[in-house]
Amino acid sequence: MAKEPAHAFAPMLKTFKTASGKAGKYWSLKELAKQYPNVDKLPVSIRIVLESVLRNCDGQKVTAEHVEQLANWAPNAERTEEIPFVVTRVVLQDFTGVPLLADLAAMRSVASSLGKSPKTIEPLVPVDLVVDHSVMVDYYGTPKALDLNMKLEFQRNNERYQFMKWGMQAFDTFGVVPPGFGIVHQVNLEYFARGVYKSANDRGDPPVYYPDSLVGTDSHTTMINGIGVVGWGVGGIEAEAAMLGQPVYFLTPDVVGFELTGQLREGVTATDLVLYVTSILRSEKVVGKFVEFFGPGAASIAVPDRATIGNMAPEYGATMGFFPVDEMTVDYFKGTGRTDAEVERFEAYYKAQGLFGMPAPGELNYTKVVRLDLGTVTPSLAGPKRPQDRINLGDLATKFSELYSKPIEANGFNLPGDTLRQRHALPGSDDVAIGNGDVLIAAITSCTNTSNPSVLLAAGLLAKKAVKAGLSVKPHVKTSLAPGSRIVTEYLEKAGLLPYLEKLGFYLAGYGCTTCIGNAGDLAPEINEVITKNNLVGAAVLSGNRNFEARIHPNLKANFLASPPLVVAYAIAGNVMVDLMTQPIGKGKKGQDVYLGDIWPSAKEIDENLRYAMNAKAFRKNYEQIKDKPGKLWSSIKGTAGQVYDWPESTYIAKPPFFEGFKMEPHAADAGFTGARIMALFGDSITTDHISPAGSIKESSPAGLWLKANGVQKADFNSYGSRRGNHEVMMRGTFANVRIKNLMIPAAADGSREEGGVTLFQPGGEKMPIYDAAMKYIQQGVPTIVFGGEEYGTGSSRDWAAKGTQLLGIKAVVARSFERIHRANLVGMGVLPLQFRGADSWESLGLAGDEKIDVVIGGELRPQMDVKLVVHRADGSHQEVTVRLRIDTPIEVDYYKHGGILPFVLRQLLAA
Repeated sequence: MAKEPAHAFAPMLKTFKTASGKAGKYWSLKELAKQYPNVDKLPVSIRIVLESVLRNCDGQKVTAEHVEQLANWAPNAERTEEIPFVVTRVVLQDFTGVPLLADLAAMRSVASSLGKSPKTIEPLVPVDLVVDHSVMVDYYGTPKALDLNMKLEFQRNNERYQFMKWGMQAFDTFGVVPPGFGIVHQVNLEYFARGVYKSANDRGDPPVYYPDSLVGTDSHTTMINGIGVVGWGVGGIEAEAAMLGQPVYFLTPDVVGFELTGQLREGVTATDLVLYVTSILRSEKVVGKFVEFFGPGAASIAVPDRATIGNMAPEYGATMGFFPVDEMTVDYFKGTGRTDAEVERFEAYYKAQGLFGMPAPGELNYTKVVRLDLGTVTPSLAGPKRPQDRINLGDLATKFSELYSKPIEANGFNLPGDTLRQRHALPGSDDVAIGNGDVLIAAITSCTNTSNPSVLLAAGLLAKKAVKAGLSVKPHVKTSLAPGSRIVTEYLEKAGLLPYLEKLGFYLAGYGCTTCIGNAGDLAPEINEVITKNNLVGAAVLSGNRNFEARIHPNLKANFLASPPLVVAYAIAGNVMVDLMTQPIGKGKKGQDVYLGDIWPSAKEIDENLRYAMNAKAFRKNYEQIKDKPGKLWSSIKGTAGQVYDWPESTYIAKPPFFEGFKMEPHAADAGFTGARIMALFGDSITTDHISPAGSIKESSPAGLWLKANGVQKADFNSYGSRRGNHEVMMRGTFANVRIKNLMIPAAADGSREEGGVTLFQPGGEKMPIYDAAMKYIQQGVPTIVFGGEEYGTGSSRDWAAKGTQLLGIKAVVARSFERIHRANLVGMGVLPLQFRGADSWESLGLAGDEKIDVVIGGELRPQMDVKLVVHRADGSHQEVTVRLRIDTPIEVDYYKHGGILPFVLRQLLAA
């Protein structure tokens, strides 16, 4: 038997000892620094990636050259080298996890049909899926809301949950946390993350330990950066490759150092801080970069607050928002129930590596340094359409009034100013009227804040003071409390604050990601009727991280992100045009004015209650129930058995079409094409919410019509997210968002634009849904192309935004700039991302939508090469423009040539 080649850096393998004398081996970065002195000055986040590259250096996927390149990382070098990063584990939420499981099941079907063992397809790292995206706020404002919402969730999702149960028994390394435990990112922080790991098949004495690292199929995976873990969100397409043993390939990043000094002032929350950080870093253009926090201010921030800042990395555009490991991290591990042995090993490992402690200013090399004095942060909200648009609390009332009549291009609502203050009686109600700016949804929701004890206790304390002052919530407000973890309700109960939240209507509605992903449930029919009839700009105030158009509710046009105590405050005030800094929030018991300052909790009051939030025993007891007591509803689900899925008839789960006609040799595809028709012309900030099917399914939409034709009643449509396992629904919902504007459709006389996923089919210009046009073009063998502006594909890491694009026959997307995950996903699905250069745009080309487009690629496909676009106009003239191919790395060229990352990985596994 041939001897395995020696590790190129074998002398770097050293031994460390824990405080109690236990030994472990580790790949020493200090030892590597003797060969490459630069290592000692590298940002902490880069060193953790370097450890993975060093440890996994096998001379094939990861070479000695990769180690050398990263060890010599320079703060301002040109970024041309890709890093092969082998992660420790993968986390999934259920919306993205189900289609990924469907892809794995389809791969097993292929393996079986080719006479190979289905077990060839098996995750090689631990994979954890948390069911947290399926609960909807159908019931609210009642003690029975949690129970009723969960029963409905299980009725709607029975077929999906059966499929997950099949996955649990079919794959050895695939675990599921059932519904009702919490949000994936919080379960990840409190339970999955164990600090340092050893390989399951390491029988060494002592074994080799290494740091936690991961990718997750939710962009807010970066919440884990708050405890010093390197991890970020990827599309399900990349996550699959990581599960199946592929390194995560990414371009060597810049690292922006974020120096924090000073302390937060009285009355300022972690949410306010994160909205500041988001606004600052958006303007610094940190897309595709690591952000690493350091300095005395960073050291003073509690770990849940660090996690809140890490969570919002997608909103500021960074790959990560990373905090190094220090004493605070160790205390958090102890307080959340990790074992003494785990905590001891974690601390000893990081100290041995020289990675322990918050870096001081000037200690490490960064690409650039951004600074913030925490003392300058003020209470804030963000909105009404984007998370980076921060507004001081005292400015919201006037800002809303201004935006009401400002044009759409200026983020406004383009409505006549004289209608701003009009109110309209609700049908069947004598005393309830609604108007513009009314808070119609007030939700304590989403992973960012709903697990942060300081802001949740603040919300509870504010509720207590409000109730005692005689305040109540306005009758038109839909209130909900959806915490990130069951621990939250436990500490709110122990602190005696839950009854006061309930008294204001904030009853527990579910443990999951609800309002923030469009699972807010519907508004009362009479409210919907008044909104649509009078074109009202209703508002949602939520403690989430996403507020893109039509995301929260299709009829709510103004959505504001705020801290949980501000969510409660605005539910009481009832309208965002109440200036909470100067005007009363409401009338108290004796008709006296009550101001926000009268009921806002002090830092001392919050601190006194924090002791209820860190109870190691409570954390352990809670998470032990995943195996022992997953709940009656989950236990009653029956999944099929066997190693290969049998694909029963279902409108939820269908065999994905990505492997149809699969052969071991890839079909040699020419990357260029001619005579393409334009499917859509889009403006800036087209998000994956606009592209990918999200939220509720409209009855008259192509997806709604298909479901009805397949015997599904409107009441059972569920959401697009829950039907992500069925491509028939998803491709019909791609580009079908009710707020998307295809600028190919001419503007109306008043300059307004038609909304919804429609296009003009060419030749002839007949208007029809994008799905219908796509099917006609595919039938005729005509390729199609989409044009966009800046920041194409921002938002959640939705693989269906790319999968749907591919299934609609779109061969290329040409934009001014791309969001990181969506660009990678397009390549992963075999769609060309092309970027305009300089000031070029589809507007500067004067495109109207009736042109034909050639994409001309000269010679062999290379990363970031120049590509020629030829525009053929209806009058017979033509024009050429050079664009850049945004296939960024050599491995992406391979993915594209194989027709995408999934066929590429499948061929590798079957060949092995």
